[in-house]
Amino acid sequence: MENTRCFANRFSDYKGALLPGQGAQAVVPAVVAAVDKILKNVPIDISDCDGGLYDGPAGVAYMLYHVSECPLFSEHRDAYLKTAKQIIDASVRYVDAEPDKNMRAAFLLGGAGVYAVAAMIYKSLGLADFVKPLTKFRNLWEVCAPINFLECGSDELFVGRAGYLCAALVLRQKLGIEILSKDQIKSICQAIIESGKQYARRKRKPFPLMYSYYGTEYLGVKERRYNMFICAAHGLSSVLQMLLSYQDVLSGAERDLVWQSVDFLMNQEQNCNWPAELGAIIGRENELVHWCHGAPGVAYLFAKAYLINKKPQYLDTCIRSGELVWQKGLLKKGPGICHGIAGSAYVFLLLYRLTGNSKYIYRAQRQEIPPVLKHSCAPPEHSAPCRPAPGAHRAAQTSRLPPHRGRAAAAAAA
Repeated sequence: MENTRCFANRFSDYKGALLPGQGAQAVVPAVVAAVDKILKNVPIDISDCDGGLYDGPAGVAYMLYHVSECPLFSEHRDAYLKTAKQIIDASVRYVDAEPDKNMRAAFLLGGAGVYAVAAMIYKSLGLADFVKPLTKFRNLWEVCAPINFLECGSDELFVGRAGYLCAALVLRQKLGIEILSKDQIKSICQAIIESGKQYARRKRKPFPLMYSYYGTEYLGVKERRYNMFICAAHGLSSVLQMLLSYQDVLSGAERDLVWQSVDFLMNQEQNCNWPAELGAIIGRENELVHWCHGAPGVAYLFAKAYLINKKPQYLDTCIRSGELVWQKGLLKKGPGICHGIAGSAYVFLLLYRLTGNSKYIYRAQRQEIPPVLKHSCAPPEHSAPCRPAPGAHRAAQTSRLPPHRGRAAAAAAA
């Protein structure tokens, strides 16, 4: 039976040599061509900037910033940053007018991500004004500090506290300054932990910490229910990854809870993969092997765990995840990171950084976009809107899965 989620991987595995013709001389023109194609599909005078970094024009601004930071593209740097500023300025004006202040704290679908990228772009341009969006970002910590600041679930990556903490990490790395005070970070982390403890007790779950993200379309009838996600996009793994990233502000008892949860999650593995929801049984024929749901996203948690305490079981778990991605990572949904082939390739880059084994560079090289996806975002049976309707970032609060498609990736594939 044909797998409906991925193409069969018919490539031979690594035999001691990387693929030729994929050095800087080949990559740079391909990236420049992709950027040009994206910008033709994303007009600069954007009046609707809904979708944040994940599905809005702000994601294109971040792409331009990211490419401009690479020395290989130095001759394009000024033009890319100028265009990035035009796009992010419109996005900042859009999120400034967001009536729901709680959604401004969202990293991937709201204001926090937009402000963070604006600060990075302005700083790269040498503008003192970078402090303005940075101050707006900093002020959001009070929004997400209350335990239940979002009805849909206050702790996940796209709209919750884990995303806000992730954005603060990126800003600290890129700007080289402290973004939040130790007390502010501690307050947010303690809210995450208390939220997880309360939910686990209330629902009598075996995890020391557990979180929910709710609302789903079920058999065509809108049914609101609580979903206990394990996945990176909305679930436990990304929340725990952020808590590990800030473990220096946690008490000894709080760290113990986090590490117990990491180990409990590791024990939920089913044949090198993790179900999207706690307690679900993975069907082997068409299992989810995506960054957003499955091993490609969960692997990052165990990589972080391994980097902190060097216990081999965490690295072994990452390696097993990589073996599954090698088998089932050529996804039919398109080229993107969230549930596409780029998300699979990132796992191999992660494994290369962890192990230094060139096999993983080769495997990343082999995560090619099949010809059937070259001229469209996805085959018809898997297609989705390249961009959701206005207000979709707020609809994520009542949607089990937000619209998983990044604008830059979609435009590049168009």
